[in-house]
Amino acid sequence: MEAAQEVPDRPPLDVNALSDEAFLSANGIPRLTVVESTGSTNADLIRGVTEDPRGYPDLTVLTAEYQSAARGRLDRRWEAPARSSVSVSLVLRPVNAEGRPLPTQSYSWLSLLAALALREALLETAGIPAELKWPNDVLVRGKKIAGILAQLGPMADGAVPPVVLGTGLNVTLTEADLPVPTATSVLLEHPGTVDRTELLKSYLSRFATLYRSFCNADGDPAAGMAGGPSLHKRVEHLLTTLGKQVRAQLPGDHEIIGRATRLDDYGSLLVVDSGGHEHVVTAGDVVHLRPWAPPGTESGGDRTGGAGSNPGFESGYA
Repeated sequence: MEAAQEVPDRPPLDVNALSDEAFLSANGIPRLTVVESTGSTNADLIRGVTEDPRGYPDLTVLTAEYQSAARGRLDRRWEAPARSSVSVSLVLRPVNAEGRPLPTQSYSWLSLLAALALREALLETAGIPAELKWPNDVLVRGKKIAGILAQLGPMADGAVPPVVLGTGLNVTLTEADLPVPTATSVLLEHPGTVDRTELLKSYLSRFATLYRSFCNADGDPAAGMAGGPSLHKRVEHLLTTLGKQVRAQLPGDHEIIGRATRLDDYGSLLVVDSGGHEHVVTAGDVVHLRPWAPPGTESGGDRTGGAGSNPGFESGYA
């Protein structure tokens, strides 16, 4: 009988480091709040931008040590031990350098941009190589370590609606803490660090850099950004989904089976079926996207988890 896995040390976030004025101003963050416990950081910010739109400017940040009512894609619920994850949400009001709002069709790229920023933070801060799974997951060696939830906020006084973008990263979850065996955590991937404060700061810095570059390009995913390739090219390069046979389950028991070939200009996945027909699968519509192989062959299974995956944020707008 295996011995019980020891519970790792789970210190609180370093509020002083996160509130450092030099860090906040360098990244254009007007306010960063850390709370001990809440139902959902996304829900809190959605309520905030609804009740007091002026009080929640672009890049307002809320992070919680524990969430009791966190939800993911299609209202799936998840829960993790206190201080074991990075659970953070941001208010985004995307405008370019001249203050002109981005076209709302560009908003579909924001969750992919966040996944890219988190991937960079994991590699550079913890030495963990990660990949992306369309539409909203970050994977390490095929297992899910994080996810994104983007929700469209209310439109006030005819203004462009904000986006509330939530990110959940498993940090010190042990194998016993994982909701499914196809999930993982920073701790389980032999990291350089499990310091949640450093991981959070790294993620916010990388997100802010990519986000500003994306906004200044008027939300064009094909434009070069942050001194390198376009968002479209960066995301496609890291997507494990592309080139594989997949089954996209859609509402109403509909499904599309075919090869995932590329992303379109709106971040939707293009799937070519056996008849050569190309289908557009949008993040807001897909229920599940899983590897597929003909009956009688070995598909390798869906190593990214299903409805019970943690964190499992959705990238379609609620």
